[in-house]
Amino acid sequence: MEACKAPIAGVFGKRTPHEVYTDKISAAGLDQTVMGRSWLDAASRSLAAPAVITTPYSERGYFAAERPGAVGLRFPGKMGEKLLISLETVPATGFTVYMDLWRVEGSNNELKLLAAADTAARALEYEVEGDESLLLRLQPALLESGEYTLSIRTGPSLAYPIRAPGNNHIRSFWGAARDAGARRHEGIDLFAKFRTPVVAAADGVVTSVSESNLGGKTVWMRPEDKSYVLYYAHLDEQLVREGQRVKTGDTLGLMGNTGNARTTPPHLHFGIYGRGGAVDPLAFVNPVVKEPPVIKAKGSLPGEHVRVQLPSAKIYSAPVTDTTAVSVPRHTPLRVEAAMGNWLRVVLPDAQSGYISTTAVASLDKPLRDRRLNTAATVHEAPDTLAARKTTLPADETVAVLAQYNEYLFVQYNGGDKGWMIR
Repeated sequence: MEACKAPIAGVFGKRTPHEVYTDKISAAGLDQTVMGRSWLDAASRSLAAPAVITTPYSERGYFAAERPGAVGLRFPGKMGEKLLISLETVPATGFTVYMDLWRVEGSNNELKLLAAADTAARALEYEVEGDESLLLRLQPALLESGEYTLSIRTGPSLAYPIRAPGNNHIRSFWGAARDAGARRHEGIDLFAKFRTPVVAAADGVVTSVSESNLGGKTVWMRPEDKSYVLYYAHLDEQLVREGQRVKTGDTLGLMGNTGNARTTPPHLHFGIYGRGGAVDPLAFVNPVVKEPPVIKAKGSLPGEHVRVQLPSAKIYSAPVTDTTAVSVPRHTPLRVEAAMGNWLRVVLPDAQSGYISTTAVASLDKPLRDRRLNTAATVHEAPDTLAARKTTLPADETVAVLAQYNEYLFVQYNGGDKGWMIR
């Protein structure tokens, strides 16, 4: 996937919380420090190389103060849906996470900022205006640690267009054949009792009240601040007039079977028409709010290490199996960044990242074995002799071997400290 291009700041005519905080980092001179540069680099990387997901979606993750990071998630948005994005943090105070939602536009993958918040707001809502590619970024304030739970749900952007018990009235859908295949259904049909109230799906203005052989008694209305109109057909009675302003839920008419529906049970034909013609209205009014899959990972995994427990396991580029993958051997240690559904987002010892099934890993609670050192051994921060030295352990010291990677062992010593040493 081509990298997303750097966004233009201040899309709303004022600075977003993330932009304001970035300005403060620069004003304090922190952008010249190692930690400050790492934070700024993480912000850019999360936009240039986001993980690809599908909605609804939820993940539980951890940001460590000593590792400035950010999460970028790219996903498709369907016209008519409303995205409901929420974020919970632990601790609830003293841990700020900035959220920014972007639309990826054009062949150059340019970014347009749509919405922004920090954990003071804890939520974003966005009505998807077309079939779009969206990108969400999460990033904590510098030198702050904490856990987070992100939830992205999808629901309708308009209200349900009839007032009737239940939510299973939609029984004929967009694109179904009509007139022996001569035309396609440009809407959805909702079935209920004769003269069920048909209601405004949004605040707006009635633009037409008319009758025709096809739609029978019809009402058209334009929602406020929208570029499309709503079409209600086959009414038994119309109860509004052209030019009338209506509020969501106001009765426009009563359900019937007028027009070419006179041989069918009472129903409402509901359509939506934009500048390019009819669009599928289902996502606009589907009453079912889609909840994210349950996170199956047990315990407080994000921020911790696990190890591969299978002879060989695959780490995928996205949390699905039909994507590119690399194989890693048994006992490889992985640092968990986040958990979602049956997946973990992990970082390998060589800093590559990806997704692995929760069933492919085990915790480090039980060591692989204990090892008594024959000679003094240096413990490093990473599996590299050039990495920072944490300590030197004397001969006869016993360490717990938790995992292994290439010629290095990931060990625990001094009752809890962890690091790397050559086998």
